[in-house]
Amino acid sequence: MAQGTGSINSDLKDWEWSTDAGERARLLQSPSVETVPKSRESQGNGLGATSALGAVFIVVNAALGAGLLNFPAAFSMAGGVAAGITLQMCMLIFIIGGLVILAYCSQASNERTYQEVVWAVCGKVPGVLCEVAIAVYTFGTCIAFLIIIGDQEDKIIAALVTEPKEAGSSHWYTDRKFTISITAFLLILPLSIPKEIGFQKYASSLSVIGTWYVTAVIIIKYIWPDKELVPVEIPTSPSTWTAVFNAVPTICFGFQCHVSSVPVFNSMKQPEVKTWGAVVTAAMVIALFVYTGTGVCGFLTFGAGVEQDVLLSYPSNDIPVALARAFIILCATWRKRPLPHVCARRAVLEGLWLRYTGVTVEEDVVRERRRRLLQTISWFLLTLLLALFIPDIGKVISVIGGLAACFIFVFPGLCLIQAKLSEIQETRAISWWAQVSYGVFMVTLGAFIFGQTTANAIFVDLTA
Repeated sequence: MAQGTGSINSDLKDWEWSTDAGERARLLQSPSVETVPKSRESQGNGLGATSALGAVFIVVNAALGAGLLNFPAAFSMAGGVAAGITLQMCMLIFIIGGLVILAYCSQASNERTYQEVVWAVCGKVPGVLCEVAIAVYTFGTCIAFLIIIGDQEDKIIAALVTEPKEAGSSHWYTDRKFTISITAFLLILPLSIPKEIGFQKYASSLSVIGTWYVTAVIIIKYIWPDKELVPVEIPTSPSTWTAVFNAVPTICFGFQCHVSSVPVFNSMKQPEVKTWGAVVTAAMVIALFVYTGTGVCGFLTFGAGVEQDVLLSYPSNDIPVALARAFIILCATWRKRPLPHVCARRAVLEGLWLRYTGVTVEEDVVRERRRRLLQTISWFLLTLLLALFIPDIGKVISVIGGLAACFIFVFPGLCLIQAKLSEIQETRAISWWAQVSYGVFMVTLGAFIFGQTTANAIFVDLTA
């Protein structure tokens, strides 16, 4: 796969904002980021300029995003606060473990992106499946962001249009399909076409502020609730033991930062597995507090009646919440919706095309623009069409949450197994068997989560 020539975060200093490659790594569900070419390995002692503190910051912001809005509903589906927190804590062990495994395999294979690590360590078939999974995952993410935009616009319009809603009395310009379409065509499509996306770095601070502001509003609204916000019912235990698994897709979707983690690891001044373990542990603990605070406070505020998008549960005329909605719209429109598509197009679609046609990047320059326009317009129209007829973000997350489990469990587990099996040893130590067993367990668990959540999404959520 052709890779870019710029190093990720080559100018990033701790908490500063910098190059477009670093910006892509900070994206919530960024499918891929460009990284240091292998030919530059020998230059200097480190492969990049990102400090450990800066890496923590990037990983946290790669993990936090759209899944935040769905966490209160996930706690409700899981059966309450205790079940939701317990499920998160159990999964966090494997989430951190997967991130460490990817760094280990990146060093062993000398590859710099998630999909290339899978290709190098596991072979062609898992590599192709990984790239296809990334493309499908980012496709679903694009749909999710369009639905989020529509959700927030509905509430803002409801606050601005004060006429009483009667049968057939709504204006055509307030229709959800129209507002999503006009936003998509005027703002999102033009941002998705360019080959380079470095201009989107200016939206980074807005994206970070928006995410943390939403969390703060939900927590404050729980501590000092409005009088009209009365929870319908607050479950304290799951209805059945299988009901707990209904929250798994949201947790996987929320904590999935594994695809963008490999380039972040290789961008560090000292890319060592031990240091990376401390980095991702700190980052995931921070993300855990944010998701738990949002999930618990949102769930306790509305109980079992909480919407899949928690902001929809608040009144339309609530000013602090309206500001949170505006932040979400701006972030999703300017940065988060175009970026997964651009990264998937460059890192996956273009790579697959060039690999299987046998054409080099230099030979394909003339046709690249035409193909990019065709890919962009086709991707854009299909995601928009699906977003118009799937108004529930929970249904989308239930599908792509299963794929997120593959990135967290299945592919890292396969990489660990293959990496250990490829070691030449006369005798197998206990630690070797333990690591292989851990890899097998991760693959088994990930396959179960993927199968269970995907089947549930297809036969329950999408057919409901």
